[in-house]
Amino acid sequence: MLNSSSAKWLGLLAGAAMTLLAFIGSVMLGTTPLEWSALWRMLTAYDPANVAHIILYTERLPRAVVAALVGASLAVAGALMQTMTRNPLASPGILGINAGAMFFVVVAVALLPLHTPAHYVGAALLGALVAASLVALLSRGRYGENSPLRVVLAGVAVTAMFVSFSQGLLVVDQQSFESVLYWLAGSVAGRDLDLVLPLLPLFGGAIVLSALLVRHANALLLGDDMVTSLGMRAGSIKLLLGLVVIVLAGSSVALAGMIGFVGLIVPHMARRLFGIDHRWMLPGCAVLGACLLLLADTASRFLIPPQEVPVGVMTALIGTPFFIYLARRNMARQ
Repeated sequence: MLNSSSAKWLGLLAGAAMTLLAFIGSVMLGTTPLEWSALWRMLTAYDPANVAHIILYTERLPRAVVAALVGASLAVAGALMQTMTRNPLASPGILGINAGAMFFVVVAVALLPLHTPAHYVGAALLGALVAASLVALLSRGRYGENSPLRVVLAGVAVTAMFVSFSQGLLVVDQQSFESVLYWLAGSVAGRDLDLVLPLLPLFGGAIVLSALLVRHANALLLGDDMVTSLGMRAGSIKLLLGLVVIVLAGSSVALAGMIGFVGLIVPHMARRLFGIDHRWMLPGCAVLGACLLLLADTASRFLIPPQEVPVGVMTALIGTPFFIYLARRNMARQ
């Protein structure tokens, strides 16, 4: 772990440099080879008649932007969920938030006349809120207490329910299947920058709120009783942090679909490097999450060429063994 502040600053700068390299690699690498000089020429003198410029500007640049934004958002959301629940297995994907957002998007597409990006965002946020509320309700004990095991079991149940509902709707309405197929698998391909721009205020507002709450998030690590003794309200802090998680996870699903395990893996990596202080850990999560999803998306293009593997499948291949390892370690400690 990086101990001094200067070492942590260097760690963040190194992570940012790695993310920048991964971003450039995501833009330049693909099944269609391009010259590296084409990127600079596209940025400085875009030519709409140049095929290389068209590929870079309309396909690969938006794809890299979406991957970086979604990766950072899911990682921060996962870190905040683990803090709120004091559960190392918590993440938006495992606790049903992504599945709830996905189901409401499917409902908007299959049953309602809602087919604009703004509608998808609204549906995803509402679904994330409903799923989070269900998990919170189902995981409560007889006296209102929570346990890590009940939270995970409630999340698994809610995820299975919403995934089953989504699949059932799509079986009934085959016409809507193709329009949401990439959301089900999780993909950052085929997105346009016009889809990203309306979401930037949501992502930006959630990140600013999480930055304002870092001191309160650190207090939650001490327990609710200690938070109360410090003159804070644990319930209000968790409510605000939950709002940040819902906005980040719901907006990510609206943008890229069901991408799991980023919110589980990256917070553990960030804690190993930067410690448990959220002032360092959350920026570390953002940098590492963006880098991880950029690398996973780039690798997905070369796994079975010329076909591409959805990036949600790539993160599942990485995250499933890690989840099993964490679950076994957590059970051994109990």
